[in-house]
Amino acid sequence: MKIKFLFALVVLFSLVSCGETTKAKVEKVSHPDYAIVIHGGAGTILKKNMSVEKEKAYRDALNSALNIGEEILKSGGNSIDAVEKTIQFMENSELFNAGKGAVFTHDGKNEMDASIMYGKDQNAGAVGGVTNIKHPISAARAVMEKSEHVMMSGAGAESFVQNNKIEIVDPAYFRTERRWESLQRILKSEKGETMLSEDEDKDKKHGTVGCVALDREGNITAGTSTGGMTNKKFNRLGDSPIIGAGTYADNATCGVSCTGHGEYFIRYTVARDIAALMEYGGKSLAESSDYIINDKLVAKGGAGGIVALDRNGNIAMDFNTAGMYRGFAKPDERVVKIYKD
Repeated sequence: MKIKFLFALVVLFSLVSCGETTKAKVEKVSHPDYAIVIHGGAGTILKKNMSVEKEKAYRDALNSALNIGEEILKSGGNSIDAVEKTIQFMENSELFNAGKGAVFTHDGKNEMDASIMYGKDQNAGAVGGVTNIKHPISAARAVMEKSEHVMMSGAGAESFVQNNKIEIVDPAYFRTERRWESLQRILKSEKGETMLSEDEDKDKKHGTVGCVALDREGNITAGTSTGGMTNKKFNRLGDSPIIGAGTYADNATCGVSCTGHGEYFIRYTVARDIAALMEYGGKSLAESSDYIINDKLVAKGGAGGIVALDRNGNIAMDFNTAGMYRGFAKPDERVVKIYKD
């Protein structure tokens, strides 16, 4: 009798142990060594309007940006560094509406916004309306890592980052003739002196760069940087510096960076909404992204897109406009695209 009792205990213990082991296997998350996805803005981007030289310039820039982030991740670097350095490259390019390529406000200034979020602990930082910070994404990182706050704006943000040795430049550094001429056409249209094309009218509301990265440790970081909306007034801020609207990251679900008409992305907290569908609805990244961008946002009248990746390295690059500069890289796989194809 005593032997039977001991045998039963051994069997029970074995079953419990086996159950715990099985559960651990089910909950274990596997992911590639790294993954990175980027965007350079969404809008009326049509092949018929793109010269061979210009298309090559954009593809080369997207590939160069991916190279920077991928090299950091491939060598075991962290996702925060990968996102910051990748976006810095895009901020240095006149091709994109961020940093050097930022659009002009109604008053003829360049006002830039950026944000970054770390999926491991949901720490985040953002700056808005800055005019003399060479790399707004680095300013956002400084706010995240070196302050108790999430968002700083204007002169206060500029003072904070200068004290933290972030590079400051003369505002004239950001002036490009292409962006200046775009503002002049819009100002003339307001006076009735000329008419904007439908494409120009749409695209004055779009333009951002963003990056989401997954590193070897399974940590996701998302970042977004922009020059905002052409001809914006009253120190308007869009979704790019707003956590949950333009940027979001959580290791348990996904990281997201948005681009488009910011007012809609703010109202409908697009970045967080995608993660929330995964967290509370059990949806995949692909299902969540497709629904939010191509159903919900379209029904509300919002235009734009997102890039995102989840903890398993799955990629989403959804948009409801004619095109979006975008690309991703994983071990043994790279994609760069511009048009809706």
